[in-house]
Amino acid sequence: MEPAAGPTAHGFAELAAWIVDHLDQSLTVADLARQAHLSERQLARRFVAEMGQTPLQWILHQRVLAARHLLENSHLSVDVIAQRTGLGTASTLRRHLRREIDVTPTNYRRTFRAD
Repeated sequence: MEPAAGPTAHGFAELAAWIVDHLDQSLTVADLARQAHLSERQLARRFVAEMGQTPLQWILHQRVLAARHLLENSHLSVDVIAQRTGLGTASTLRRHLRREIDVTPTNYRRTFRAD
């Protein structure tokens, strides 16, 4: 899955792709800084300047996008989708999906499933 289109600057394109490939893992600013060969402070500052969000906000948004994709295109349970996208539990997925688009995972799937 590709990172969401938007303000992905050339300097962070590789990092953004790496993040998307590792959404199922616990990711910290320290992990991202190590991957980008920057200090945590430099990474945080540049990430906000170039991407328009903090690293953790961007990761959370990517996780929700990945969960939406799986809800639309798979028969995986909400629990499995939450785990595969790094959100951990169905409850956490539900909370973040409601916060972003004001719908539960079950209702989202019912509305947008590709079947």
